[in-house]
Amino acid sequence: MTPLSLPAALSMQGRRAVVTGAASGIGKATALVLAQLGADLTIADRAPMDAVADEVLAAGGQCSAVRGDLTDDVFIAALFANGRVHAVAHCAGILIARPWTEDTDWKQRFHDVMDINVRVPLQLAAAATDHMAGHGGGHIALVGSVAGKTGGTSLTTPPDYAASKGALHTLVKWLSRNAVGRGVLVNAVAPGPVETPMTRGFNLGPSLPMGRIGRPEELAWPIAFLCTPAASYLSGAILDVNGGAFVGP
Repeated sequence: MTPLSLPAALSMQGRRAVVTGAASGIGKATALVLAQLGADLTIADRAPMDAVADEVLAAGGQCSAVRGDLTDDVFIAALFANGRVHAVAHCAGILIARPWTEDTDWKQRFHDVMDINVRVPLQLAAAATDHMAGHGGGHIALVGSVAGKTGGTSLTTPPDYAASKGALHTLVKWLSRNAVGRGVLVNAVAPGPVETPMTRGFNLGPSLPMGRIGRPEELAWPIAFLCTPAASYLSGAILDVNGGAFVGP
């Protein structure tokens, strides 16, 4: 039986994609999926990514790893300095799981979460939009959270994290309005709990509708779709990918 070829609308052949947070979790899974679709990858993270790059290359993909801090605007600019970028999958983010107590430095903690989960995607998306608009357009996929819609899946959800993801959902709509006329499509996914290093130690599976939390690749495929030509009429959408943990507007 002759294997089916990949439909052109889903192919990333000849397209370059930047994936942030690629050292582990959803970012790593997204990089591997985009490699399967044929993308030429640039992966970015603060942590080492040698193993991820090796997996991409072993699968026949093309990959360059750039290690750095996304809170540095110079590092963000460098991601767009070496040729056209067709898609950005921004998967980096933080969840500070320590409980808020009287001993917590609330001001600094809130600033850190908002800086990484809100300002960085804004800065990255703005740089990507300017770059892509000058090269015929492109796709930007951000990662929100069900917590940004519900306030959290449990009482253990940190309030600063929930607030940051709610802000990111609003940011997606703002970015879409400002980018779509320039040929750049900005969308997001809103995951429920997912098996990543960030959620290690949480036992939320039994309380969820499917009886388990998500796997990184279950988020990676929707994110990758938002980076393909198949998503040519999606802008400002936030896709709920949470196993039924949230069903609503």
